[in-house]
Amino acid sequence: MRIATWNVNSLKARLPRVEEWLGYARPDVLCLQETKLSDAAFPHMAFAAQGYESVHHGDRQWNGVAILSRVGISDPVAGFVSSLEPDADTRLISAWCGGVHVSSVYVPNGRSVDSDHYEYKLAWMAKLRQHVDSLGKPGDPVAVGGDFNIAPADTDVWDPAHFVGSTHVSEPERRALAELEDWGLVDAFRGRYPDEDGLYSYWDYRAGDFHEHRGMRIDLILMTASLASRVRWALVDRNARKGKLPSDHAPVFVDLDP
Repeated sequence: MRIATWNVNSLKARLPRVEEWLGYARPDVLCLQETKLSDAAFPHMAFAAQGYESVHHGDRQWNGVAILSRVGISDPVAGFVSSLEPDADTRLISAWCGGVHVSSVYVPNGRSVDSDHYEYKLAWMAKLRQHVDSLGKPGDPVAVGGDFNIAPADTDVWDPAHFVGSTHVSEPERRALAELEDWGLVDAFRGRYPDEDGLYSYWDYRAGDFHEHRGMRIDLILMTASLASRVRWALVDRNARKGKLPSDHAPVFVDLDP
């Protein structure tokens, strides 16, 4: 089973690239972020033509998340569980796919550590931690994939000194991510490459950052240990970041043994 996540930075602009990637990578489940589409505009039929069912949560030109699956989709939930304040910014959707409870998340950017956006990001992560409590027990098959806008460690950025005082690397953000993992989630990609640096999933469009490999690893697939123990391979597909009209993120995927 191949589970993937990809911030496409506008599905309207990137649909041909996504269709191409589905054609050769053939993930069983794909979590999409930043679709920037309303539910009415989401291209369900285009994905159905490639064998994928899909669910989407979006209502405007910003944010938007989706799950594509060729192993079935059931019991989709848009946003946080009903006991929490609704996800007004359409940043979370969950569903059962092939026996795994999958969530696609798009964590707020935070902008700067002295802004209200940063406080909102930390509050949103706290709600996500509450949300996962409703997904079952840490021994259950749970996967949370998406653009977390947090680099878990200094090895996940091209130059830690460059980011001092910035979002994405601050201690409160990393602590919020660690608290989410403390529920019982494992960084599946890092589990395969525990000591390697230079494994990035995002590169800014500006200043030739991709070609100079000045990137960050902020696109994560978190899994319960029962799933993470089955991961046999993991990859950031840099080829999908190349060519005409790419997203500024590359797809990340993990392969699970049966």
